[in-house]
Amino acid sequence: MAKDAAPAVELTVGERTVRLSSPDRVYFPAGGNGCEQGWTKLDVAQYYLAVGDGIVRALRERPTMLHRFPKGLAGKKVHQKRLPQGAPDWVETVELFFPRYGLTADELCVTELAQVIWAVQMSTVEFHPWNSRRGAVEQPDEWRIDLDPMPDCPFDRVRRVAAVVEGVLDELGIVGFPKTSGGRGLHIYVRIRPDWGHQEVRRAALAFAKEIERRAPDDVTTAWWRKDRPSDVVFVDYNQNARDHTIASAYSLRGVPAGNVSTPVAWTEIAAVDPRDFTLATVPDRFARLGDLHASIDDVHHGLEPLLEWADRDGLAT
Repeated sequence: MAKDAAPAVELTVGERTVRLSSPDRVYFPAGGNGCEQGWTKLDVAQYYLAVGDGIVRALRERPTMLHRFPKGLAGKKVHQKRLPQGAPDWVETVELFFPRYGLTADELCVTELAQVIWAVQMSTVEFHPWNSRRGAVEQPDEWRIDLDPMPDCPFDRVRRVAAVVEGVLDELGIVGFPKTSGGRGLHIYVRIRPDWGHQEVRRAALAFAKEIERRAPDDVTTAWWRKDRPSDVVFVDYNQNARDHTIASAYSLRGVPAGNVSTPVAWTEIAAVDPRDFTLATVPDRFARLGDLHASIDDVHHGLEPLLEWADRDGLAT
């Protein structure tokens, strides 16, 4: 006989009340994540409540694609650009145009934590924001450095490349904010002035990636085609700065059985960090102890002029 579903619960989130149906639905299966019973929809909501300041800072006013798992990780993942139906009037959005399809979509734009928890009610596990905000969608205020290891690349090599990245950023007088990807890589975010369009930000990101490749040629590739990349190096994925390309935000869960989290880290931690240590079970305690390591990310917005000069020097097209 099938087990009856647990009744819905109501969560108080700031001044809002968010109804969570099927709170006992297992999203992350028991096993390798160290959870004997598996993590439920309610566990996911409580996780996001625990890191509330951090996830809202990471998503604030950014168009956000939702990775939804209506049946948990055992079911099909839905990449949701358009806001799911049934949203209350306090869930905010921005209308985006997608030239390839000639269509528009209203995407979620988080301004408060209750909107994140409502997205969890709609079976969202991962949050993937744009690198621009709704007030200037075509002018990014975030440059993303994605250190993406190829299949045979050890994490020690990712660490070495991160040290090179840190050094070049220091030379430029730019403050970068690292985080784990939630997988095997690292991301470094830089706030920039929203003075350039997506193509120029991508061009600047490519110029930076080429500089990292010059300084660490045995560890790094910028080859665009996967077949041209050695299997044991780090791809600096500059294309994550292209329009409508998104990656999991800081504090976003990843839809993998281990319940990994894309977690902000200090530069000094990278030499010893193991990304597998950051999960739904461990990050809330870390957040309570350390706070948001990206709390000051919006304090300074940098210019891209030096990188665009490198792009001109290297003859890089937009």
